[in-house]
Amino acid sequence: MVFNHSLLLLLLLSFHHQSYMMVLSQRNNDETLHKLTGASDKDGKILQRSKRGWMWNHFFLLEEYTGTEYQYVGKLHSDQDRGDGSVKYVLSGEGAGTLFLINENSGDIQATKKLDREEKAYYTLRAQAVNKKTGRPVEPESEFIIKIHDINDNEPKFTKETYLASVPEMSDVGTFVVQVTATDADDATYGNSAKLVYSILQGQPYFSVEPETGIIRTALPNMNRENKENYHVMIQAKDMAGQMGGLSGTTTVNITLTDVNDSPPRFPQSSYHLSTSESAEIGATVGRIKANDADVGENADIQYNIVSGDGQDLFKIVTDRSTQEGVITVKRQLDFENKRIYLLKVEAVNTHLDHRFLHLGPFKDTATVKISLQDMDEPPVFSKSFYVFEVHEDAAPGSFIGAITAYDPDAANHPVKYSVDRHTDLDRLFDIDSGNGSISTLQPLDREMSKWQNISIVATEINNPRLTSRVPVFIKVLDVNDNAPEFAMFYETFVCENVKSGQLIQTISAVDSDEPLIGHKFAFSLSTTNPNFTIFDNEDNTARILTRRSGFSRREMSYYLLPVVISDNDYPIQSSTSTLTIRVCACDSRGNMQSCNAEALMLPAGLSTGALVAILLCIIILLIIVVLFAALRRQKKKEPLIISKEDVRDNIVSYNDEGGGEEDTQAFDIGTLRNPEVMDANKLRRDIIPEMLFPFRRTSPIKDNADVRDFINSRLQDNDMDPTAPPYDSLATYAFEGNGSIAESLSSLESAATDGDQDYDYLSNWGPQFKKLADMYIGKDTDKET
Repeated sequence: MVFNHSLLLLLLLSFHHQSYMMVLSQRNNDETLHKLTGASDKDGKILQRSKRGWMWNHFFLLEEYTGTEYQYVGKLHSDQDRGDGSVKYVLSGEGAGTLFLINENSGDIQATKKLDREEKAYYTLRAQAVNKKTGRPVEPESEFIIKIHDINDNEPKFTKETYLASVPEMSDVGTFVVQVTATDADDATYGNSAKLVYSILQGQPYFSVEPETGIIRTALPNMNRENKENYHVMIQAKDMAGQMGGLSGTTTVNITLTDVNDSPPRFPQSSYHLSTSESAEIGATVGRIKANDADVGENADIQYNIVSGDGQDLFKIVTDRSTQEGVITVKRQLDFENKRIYLLKVEAVNTHLDHRFLHLGPFKDTATVKISLQDMDEPPVFSKSFYVFEVHEDAAPGSFIGAITAYDPDAANHPVKYSVDRHTDLDRLFDIDSGNGSISTLQPLDREMSKWQNISIVATEINNPRLTSRVPVFIKVLDVNDNAPEFAMFYETFVCENVKSGQLIQTISAVDSDEPLIGHKFAFSLSTTNPNFTIFDNEDNTARILTRRSGFSRREMSYYLLPVVISDNDYPIQSSTSTLTIRVCACDSRGNMQSCNAEALMLPAGLSTGALVAILLCIIILLIIVVLFAALRRQKKKEPLIISKEDVRDNIVSYNDEGGGEEDTQAFDIGTLRNPEVMDANKLRRDIIPEMLFPFRRTSPIKDNADVRDFINSRLQDNDMDPTAPPYDSLATYAFEGNGSIAESLSSLESAATDGDQDYDYLSNWGPQFKKLADMYIGKDTDKET
C-alpha cells in the first residue's frame, strides 16, 4: 500500500507539471520553436507564426480524491494578462461552478469533491479571459477537457453468482465443461486495473481453468459418476494481471457428471426361490427378481429372458419398466399332481449399449429361479368337457340314458356326488344317480316338442361341498313313429254342376311330424266306397280326387263330405282320416267357378249359423247406440237465443217467468236475459221475499243529459249509501245506454217508468230497417185492444 500511495503522488505531481506547462503563452512557445528549428524562408528572413493568446488541451485529475481540501486541477493563463488585475477568467460547461471552481484573478481551477471515473470519465468545459473594466473578452472562448484518471477501485464481478454445468463421466482430460466470465468496471485502456486473470480455488485435481479465458476443463481421467456425481468448483478472477495488491471476485460452479452405460447389470444373488398355488390363473404373478445396474435412465434399462429350464412352457418373464424388475407370471395352467418344482434360468441384459465401454462387460448376467407349486383342494374334474347321449322318445320313465364320470384331481381323491342342475331341467325330465352318475328319464319324452334336451350335471366333492364343477349334457331324442299323417294344408275344393265323370277336381298331399330313416311314404284311400267321388294314389305322397258321375245340383246338395284315409309305411303303421269338403258351384263352360251356395262358403271357415246371427245382432245394437248418441248430441248443440254473459238489453228474449211485474226484482233474475245457461243452480230462490231490516231503496232516476261518468258516479254513490248492501264485497253491474239516439231506448226493462201503454206507431216512420219491429209491436197493441 505504501508503494501505491507513492506512485499516486508521483503521478499527481507529473500531472500538475504538465498542466502548468500547458498554460505558457503562445508567444514563448513560438519563440522557442523558432530558435530550435531555425526556420526561415528562401530569402533568409525569419518566419513569424500568427500569435494566439493562450492554448491548452487537457487537464488530468485522479478519481476518488480523499483529501480535506479542494483538489487542484490546473491553471489557466493568458499572455494578455499583465498581472495588474485587469483580466478576469470565466469558466463554463459541465460542472462549472459546482464541481469545478476557477479563481477569476489567477485562473486556478479546483475540484470541489471527489470524482468517480466509473460514473463519468471526462468533463468538457469552456474558458474565457475578460477585461474587468470593459467586460470585453481579451481572448476568444476556448474548450478544454478534464479527464478523470482511473485508479483500481473496482473488484472483478462474474456474470453469474452460480454456474451450473455438466460433463459426461469417463471423459478424457481437457474436455470442455463451461466458460465463466467476469468484468471489471475500471478503465481497461489505462494500466492493469481491468486486466483479469482466472484461477481455481476449489475443485482440484478434478478440474482446471484457463487463466485468460475462464474455460473450465476436466483435469482427471476416468471420473466415475457412480463414485461421485456432483462437484463444487470455486473460480477466482483477479485484476492487476494477478499481481499483488489487485482486487478479486469469486463464483461457484456446480458440475454434474452425466451417466454413460459403463456399468453392467448384476443379480445380487445367483438363485431365487419362489412359490405359487397350482390354482393360479393364467397371467397371475409368481414373483419378482431384479438385477442391479449402477447406471441411470436408459443406460439402466434391462430386458429379462428365460433362456432355459423345465418351466419355459408354463412360465414367462416380462420387464416392469418403472422398477426395472423381472416379473414372472403363469403362462399355462399348473398342476401340482403332475409336477411340483420347476427350475428356470433367467438372463438380464442391458438394452442400450455404449460400444466405447464394451471392454468393461459383459453387460448381462444370469440367475437361477426355483418355483415350487402349492397343493390346493381342487373341484372335481369330469372325464369329458361335454357329453352327448341318445334316447328314444317312447322310452319309459326310469330308462337308462348314459353315465358320466368325475374325479377329485387332488392326491386325497375324495369321493364325488352328482346332481342335475334343475335350472336347466325345469320340467324335471331327467334324473341322475348321485353315486355312479347314471342318467335316466323321469317322464316320457316327445321328439316333436323338442329334438334335443340340454342339461347341466353338477359334481360336488363330498368332503368340501363348496368345490363343485359343471358339465353340459346334450341328449338327442330319437324319433318313433307315433304320429299319423294328415293333410298338408286346408283344401277349398269345389265341383262344377256341369262336371263330367272322371274329371280331376283336387290334388291332395300329406305331412307327418315323424322323421323316418328312409323318408315318408304315404298311402291314400277312401274309408268307404263313394258313389260321387273316387281317389287315385299317385304313389309320390300325393293323390287325385276324381268325379264318378256327371252333373251335380246345388239345390239337391250344396256340398259333400269325403273322408280320406292316409297311412304311412313306418313301424308301427300310423293312419288318420281327414275329411275333404267339396262344394257344388256354378261354373262357366271353361270350368271357372262363378258362384256357390252361401252356407257352403261359410262352412269351411268354421262359422255356424248361430254365430252369424249373433254377429248380425251385435252390429244392429251398435248402430242403434250410435244413432241415439248422435241424436242426444244434436239436442245439446241447440244453442239458446242469447249466449253472451254481457248485458244485451236491446235483444228480445223469450222466457217463461210470470213474476210480479217489472218492479218485482225479488222474483225476477235479470241474469236470465243475459244467458240462461250461466244461471247459478245454487242460488236461493228469488220468488221468496226475505225479511228486510231496512226499507227498499229505489235508485235515483237518471238525468236526461247524464254522461257515462256521471251515471257511474251516481250509481256508485247509491250503492255506497245503501243500508241494505251486504257487509262483504259484491259485484254490481252498471249498464248505461248513453244519449243521442233519436229512437231513445227500445228496451222494455224500464217500462215501469210510464204508467200507461206506449204508442209504437212512430216505428213505421223510421224507415224499412224498422219495419219488422213496427209490425211486431203495433200488432201487439192491436191484439190487446181487441
